[in-house]
Amino acid sequence: MQANINRNQLFVASCLALLVTSLSFGIRAGLLGTWIHEFGLTAEQAGIITSTAFWGFPLAIIIGGMVVDIIGMKKLLLMAAVFHFLGIILTITATGFWSLFISTLLIGLGNGTVEAACNPLVASLYTDKKTTKLNHFHLWFPGGIVIGTLIVKLLGVQVPGTDFMQNWKFLVAIMLIPTVLYGYLFAKREFPVTERVASGVSTREMYASLLNPLFILMVVLMLGTAITELFTGQWIDVLLKNVTDNALLLLTIETGVMVLGRAFAGPVVGRFSATGVLLMSAIVSTIGLYMLGHFSGNMLFVGALVFGIGVCYFWPTMIGFVAENLPRTGAVGLNLVGGAGMFGVSLYTIFISGYYDRLLASKLPAGADLATYNAAPPGSDLANALVEAKRAAGPEIINVTMVIPIILSIVFAGLFFYMKSKSKGNSVRVASSH
Repeated sequence: MQANINRNQLFVASCLALLVTSLSFGIRAGLLGTWIHEFGLTAEQAGIITSTAFWGFPLAIIIGGMVVDIIGMKKLLLMAAVFHFLGIILTITATGFWSLFISTLLIGLGNGTVEAACNPLVASLYTDKKTTKLNHFHLWFPGGIVIGTLIVKLLGVQVPGTDFMQNWKFLVAIMLIPTVLYGYLFAKREFPVTERVASGVSTREMYASLLNPLFILMVVLMLGTAITELFTGQWIDVLLKNVTDNALLLLTIETGVMVLGRAFAGPVVGRFSATGVLLMSAIVSTIGLYMLGHFSGNMLFVGALVFGIGVCYFWPTMIGFVAENLPRTGAVGLNLVGGAGMFGVSLYTIFISGYYDRLLASKLPAGADLATYNAAPPGSDLANALVEAKRAAGPEIINVTMVIPIILSIVFAGLFFYMKSKSKGNSVRVASSH
């Protein structure tokens, strides 16, 4: 580590940048229903807007991973601040579907650029404890969602008789504060080179390492872990708001558990190994989704608690596994895994939101126009019928999503025993060489 590199200050600035990323998820999760009402959007249009952030993210993270060693992490992070700033301003001035679409894309590009630079930055700053510090860094994602949902809950002014926010533009504008702050902090700091560059691994070796079967498997598995965590978190308010009066509180409980879990990741990863943690996460996530999809009343909050424990370690441990076991893949490897996760969420969100619209229509009278029902005044017969349709459809979407962690549980079990046997084989070879 170069003498003029202050890794603690860089780590704090990185956490602040990730906070902006997560605030965009937390605040938007609380405003999705408001935008559907104010701009006359269908659930499918809302899904397309939401998914834009998820495919803007992989676009930025993959391109960023390819150029980070060329232009440096500092320039990438300053670009992220610009993307975030413009995206927030355009959201505040949005007038409908397309302006929300473009602003969400810019925010997604900002989010992806933050990850493209900060994942290799943290791995380069803490080469002796990558998975633990990546968990500490990524705790600010659920942490920011908790802060974002609380901002909506505590500072939001509702339209009388509804749960729509009158001052949603003010809520979005709050994100400008940490955006300007992290851009300023990074502009003042000196940065190290990435770990791959420091260790002398060539660019050719890095790209060749991407063909490793284990790396390809991790990319595929990241699709499932990201969908399980992020789709459910982003849509929980829409899916369960008619099942409970406190759907947004479910997200707050889930993400609050994730913050605590990632804060204590060191002893957990040390005790169970990365693959053991991923296997347990998949099993517990399945149980949590089952509870959210089948229970009601106060048991929904227990389900959110269990689900939060399940998805807590998914994202940072997947990144950490690649950083520790496949270091030659470098920044491109880390960012391909992260990009794959967000891309998977984007595709799944588009698919499932269209399915959700069709599911709602099937629960309304034959030939019903969903847009008419969405625009109906609160308390009317049409609005009440839509509420009942949503109450039935939301848990069904969660049950469909539950199939993903079931599959992950099976695959992670195989990966756990494979890595365990590989570790034993290495130990035997080391012992025989003495």
